[in-house]
Amino acid sequence: MALLPSKSLVFTVRRQEAELVVPCEPTPHECKPLSDVDDQEGHRFHVRGFHFHQSNLSMKGQDPAKVIKEALAKALVFYYPFAGRLREGPNRKLIVDCTGEGVLFIEADADVSLVDFGDELYPPFPCAEELLYDVPGSNGLLNSPLLLIQVTRLKCGGFIFAHRFNHTMADGTGLSQFMAAIGEIARGALVPLTPPVWERHLLSARDSPLITYQHEEYSHNTSGPENGTIIPTDNLVCCSFLFRQSHISSLRRFVPHNLRCSTFDILSACLWRCRTKALELDPNEDVRLICIVNARFKFKPPLPLGYYGNALGFPMASSSVGKLTQNPLAYALNLVKQAKTKVTEEYMKSTMDLLVTRGRPNVKLVGSYIVSDLTRAKFKEVDFGWGEAVFMGPETCWELISFYIPSKNKKGEDEIIVPVCLPASTMKSFVKELEDMMKDEPTVHADI
Repeated sequence: MALLPSKSLVFTVRRQEAELVVPCEPTPHECKPLSDVDDQEGHRFHVRGFHFHQSNLSMKGQDPAKVIKEALAKALVFYYPFAGRLREGPNRKLIVDCTGEGVLFIEADADVSLVDFGDELYPPFPCAEELLYDVPGSNGLLNSPLLLIQVTRLKCGGFIFAHRFNHTMADGTGLSQFMAAIGEIARGALVPLTPPVWERHLLSARDSPLITYQHEEYSHNTSGPENGTIIPTDNLVCCSFLFRQSHISSLRRFVPHNLRCSTFDILSACLWRCRTKALELDPNEDVRLICIVNARFKFKPPLPLGYYGNALGFPMASSSVGKLTQNPLAYALNLVKQAKTKVTEEYMKSTMDLLVTRGRPNVKLVGSYIVSDLTRAKFKEVDFGWGEAVFMGPETCWELISFYIPSKNKKGEDEIIVPVCLPASTMKSFVKELEDMMKDEPTVHADI
């Protein structure tokens, strides 16, 4: 594990006025309900992300902002709901009004080169608010643009593609599919290689809702605040941690020989345990790890190829602080693995039924730590003509969630960057706990 240093780079961004990019051909004007997975409370916000692209001699003389804007207008013909606006109906049901009003687009220039950001690219990024400008009045959930894109040209010939999108419209897999379509069209395709599929009714509650799981991951307390320690937010620091293959191998020393586990499993168990230790909570308090799981292939048959809506499950692992921190890593690892196995077709159907009958609640946030794996989302493969991005991921860190961001070193070896946000004093303890994990002798027995 390597704690990546914070960056204090300062530069100037010159923005042109934001404009609306509309589909380049007429599109249907209709109302399309979102799925009951889409419009849950936990998706009702905008997600911000950055993609850094190097210069490419084969694209010399080409303007990335012009190329992307033209391709975006063509891609919106196929993904025309993104050019609409959200409305809210009875029972908080969200509906896309396909008005064709368009998505926001900003063209900008920065007096900085890609190399100035350092050998490793990771959040939080300097001048992030300038590289992705929040157009005043544009970031509401309803009656607002569903997507904002800013393309900032760099001195070196590279550029930064930044986006802000309404999470109710798509998950990471769906958004990367849309962005891939923009890239394909930018490179000369007439239609997306993967035709988009709406079909949101496939993830809607049953006519006679039947909740068959406990769904402890969702908040059931409608009369007051959730129980548990609330992490103070007045002195938060954001740090990114680099995990090389050697670090993951080091953590595997703690895994019993008869226990198969993925990199996601072992990394999640390690982060959850170290974070909980660093917070110094009451040993009797319960803490939770919520895994974000792509459920597309949990259905029989799987969801159609090209489905770009939210298809996420939020299974939860739970433990008392005492058991989590005092047991070896294998204890947490088993909890993570057990949580992931919960996500089945029936689990997802039960989730939809719960969301509809209980007012589309949020997941439990107090006492929770959320992890999301972006290493398979294919964002990095998006190519607008300049090649794949050298970095893709969130612009900053959030206090309750960590993303696993794919990266490669100069040797071409896979690495994972994990942004973490904690109070300053807790962060010091968290770093120490991680360092201790890397050097401790393994213990494989666990009181499970």
